[in-house]
Amino acid sequence: MHNVLQKPDAKQFAKFALVGFASLAVDYAMLIALVELFHADFLIATSVSFIASVVVNYFLSVKFVFGRRDDMSRKREFTIFAVLSAIGLGLTDLFMFVGVAFLSIGYQLMKLISTFMVTWYNYFSRKRFLSGSHA
Repeated sequence: MHNVLQKPDAKQFAKFALVGFASLAVDYAMLIALVELFHADFLIATSVSFIASVVVNYFLSVKFVFGRRDDMSRKREFTIFAVLSAIGLGLTDLFMFVGVAFLSIGYQLMKLISTFMVTWYNYFSRKRFLSGSHA
């Protein structure tokens, strides 16, 4: 097991997972607060909390996971990150809608399920388009 974590991709994914858990904590806590305390619609709350977590995720990802590409400006980097995140938001909202409205899964559990599914898209798309020198 120790040898697996020494591989650059495994180390990078482990860092990505830790950043993801921090972002999920922001996302999930905000979702619950918006729905339970402020009685927001679960889809609106999902979108708002997701966007807040993307901001946290961006800064942590650039600092600890993917690094910066020397051939890319910060503006372009953030634009790509935002576009990839918007696609992730669309997937999350789709999974939430289908899971809650059609499969009768509680929004709290469906958020965790959708996060797990979208995590794979996030990792591979960000690695492909944003990966700098961190490993």
